[in-house]
Parts: sequence; C-alpha cells; structure tokens
Amino acid sequence: MRDIIVALGRVADIMRGIRSASEEQTIGIEPVNVAIAQMDQVAQKNAALVEQAAAAAAALETQAAQMNAAVAPFKLAEA
Repeated sequence: MRDIIVALGRVADIMRGIRSASEEQTIGIEPVNVAIAQMDQVAQKNAALVEQAAAAAAALETQAAQMNAAVAPFKLAEA
C-alpha cells in the first residue's frame, strides 16, 4: 500500500511538472503570436504601398506619353 502511495505521489509530481511546462510554453508562444500578427500587418501595408506605387507609375507613364505627344510638333533648330 505504501508503494502505491509513493507511486501516486510521483505521478502527481510528474503531472505538476507537465502542467508547469505547458504554462511556460503558453507564455512563450504568446509573444510569437503577437510578432506574427505584427508582421502580417506590415506585409499588408507594404502590399498596399506597392499597389499605390504601381498606380502612380502608370499614371506618370501616361502623363509622359501625353507630354511627349504635346511637344512632338515642335522642332528645335539644329546648331
């Protein structure tokens, strides 16, 4: 009977150790989750900025073509 009580005490100690380790892992994982969420937000903002830059580049290309067409009739005298 005494052996059973000792064995149960060891099992209880092991269970406490498992619980403690699980809590530590949970605490350690939380900052990783926060960092991943922040990285996701930054990636989404970067994607939006890339889209805006591409739209601005396309608009500038169109304006440059229009300006080129507007000044095309003018010829400079060659020196």
